[in-house]
Amino acid sequence: MRPVNDLATRIGRALISASNRAIPTRTWTPSLEQTLHRFGCRDSLSPSLVARVIDSFLSTHHSLALGFFSWASQQPGFSHDSISYQSILKSLSFSRQFNAIETLLKQVKAQKLFLDSSVYRLIISSLIKGKKTHNAFWVFNEVNSLSAELGAELCNSLLAALVSDGYFAHSQKVFDEMFQKGVAFNTIGFGLFIWRFCKNGELSKVLSLLDEVKKESSWEVNGSIIAVLIVHGLCFSSRESEALWVLDELRRRGCKPDFIAYRIVAEVFRMTNSVVERELVLKKKRKLGVAPRSNDYREFILALILERRICEARDLGEVIVSGNFPIEDDVLNALIGSVSSIDPGSAIMFFNFMVGKGGLPTLLTLSNLSRNLCKHGKVDKLLEVYQVLSSHDYFSDMESYNLMVSFLCEAGRVREAYGVLQEMKKKGLGPNVLFYNSLMEACCREDLVRPAKRLWDEMFASGCTGNLNTYNILIRKLSQIGEVEEALRLFQHMVEKGVAPDATTYTTLFEGLCQESNFESAFEIFNKSVKQDVMLAQSILSTFVINLCRKGQFLDSSKLLCGLSSDITNSDSHVVMLKCLADAKEIQFAIKHIQRVQETSPSILQAIFNKLVTSLSSTSRPDSIEQLLQAIQEKSPCKYMSGAYSGC
Repeated sequence: MRPVNDLATRIGRALISASNRAIPTRTWTPSLEQTLHRFGCRDSLSPSLVARVIDSFLSTHHSLALGFFSWASQQPGFSHDSISYQSILKSLSFSRQFNAIETLLKQVKAQKLFLDSSVYRLIISSLIKGKKTHNAFWVFNEVNSLSAELGAELCNSLLAALVSDGYFAHSQKVFDEMFQKGVAFNTIGFGLFIWRFCKNGELSKVLSLLDEVKKESSWEVNGSIIAVLIVHGLCFSSRESEALWVLDELRRRGCKPDFIAYRIVAEVFRMTNSVVERELVLKKKRKLGVAPRSNDYREFILALILERRICEARDLGEVIVSGNFPIEDDVLNALIGSVSSIDPGSAIMFFNFMVGKGGLPTLLTLSNLSRNLCKHGKVDKLLEVYQVLSSHDYFSDMESYNLMVSFLCEAGRVREAYGVLQEMKKKGLGPNVLFYNSLMEACCREDLVRPAKRLWDEMFASGCTGNLNTYNILIRKLSQIGEVEEALRLFQHMVEKGVAPDATTYTTLFEGLCQESNFESAFEIFNKSVKQDVMLAQSILSTFVINLCRKGQFLDSSKLLCGLSSDITNSDSHVVMLKCLADAKEIQFAIKHIQRVQETSPSILQAIFNKLVTSLSSTSRPDSIEQLLQAIQEKSPCKYMSGAYSGC
């Protein structure tokens, strides 16, 4: 075991280290295969070694895990077994790589391999969280013999998800399987199932179902909440007379209706002007009803939100709020933040209820609400929310003001954001760099360049130092509108202030300088990136080449690529240039470039060849690419004729 552990450690660390030098990092590339070959580990390769490497080092890096797993599959005489499949499936489940999971599960089934129930539990849970409920059901269906081992929590989660997402026929199959295997139902699983069932099912079957579950299955369900869900489902389907009748039946079965249940029925009769029936319900409520346990509803609603059953949480929350029943602020915060993603109007109703009873949302809740109101285009509602909070002195520090301004700017309400700036100054609060960045970015987005420049001057005059994002905001806008000389001055200013430019800084400058045909400055800027960081220069090289080629600077691009050291240039940048030349029908120039590559960096021709072959299916000019492939083969026919391309 020790040699396997040692080798696994060496392989895992080597893959992580090598992938850190790739762009993007922690992704599988062909060069990592060379790293593995250097270890000479083929003879020691085993499923347990593969599993050890993945579990110990690659479990959270799905690209590396899947690349290593696939590489092992291709080695002569090697085949995976249950232990290596379990490791890769766990890794892919963590990162929700559902297509790869589906492919591997088909392989497992074809090879009749046995996987531990914990692996299926992880896969099904990942599919549910990833909104792949239908796929989760099919995995469950394949391994229903393990339903008891999958655990009650997961089975109930799947049951609730199928009901919530509209797969009621599938939910019935899961329900039957749980019932037959004696898997305990909880309030979420059984509650959502019977809530949906009673909207269309016969009432006698609803009660029969309730009786059977209480009698034959482990009962871990809150009876009063079940009563609320049943009468709500009946009233939702305009079956209020049945809802009235079932109140006593539920009480006799130990699902004692509380005041919330009685109010649901009474409200429906009120809306239909059924005075006698409403009075009967209210009489029953006074005689038989019990006060709702707010903590029970708190736990249930929070559990629904945690399970991402937002519609159901909203519906139950609306019932509680409309009846003015007790509900804690943490539940309201959770409802406002989550429900705003699907129903801004309902979220605003929860917000108003909270404020009306003297509460205020947390900053996290306000952030979620603001983001979702912007997303849904409810800018007027956003302004109303901020006005209400301002009237309660909610905004009192930099954090809360920054939040308000950032979303006002996101919504394009620059005038209102400027007003906040003046309000802060009156309170003696000095805006920080985040505040100025939000406001400057909004000005630039709205083409208000002069106000953005004034904010820049004001920021530095007030002693607030700009950060990388500050410079990038203005450099990007100045480059876009052709004010490249001023953009260059800002670039020089940031360097002098010790703010290191990043890829965004350089690429926006490339675009602006090349657009204005200021190629000399563009090359100077690129050289600065090389001096700053070789990896940074490598990451922006292809973008620089594209901008040069767009302006017809093919010769300069070719000289640049062939003149750079091997730690900066790579096959990707050459492929980018060759495709640009193909699109421009500059085939002869492209062939000359290939000749230069043969002279300066012959080792990367194979990689260029392979990537051009791959691009054939997606290019708009396959004939041009074929000519380039033929030119590469002619440079070294013996080497490249063995490639994947046979069209030349």
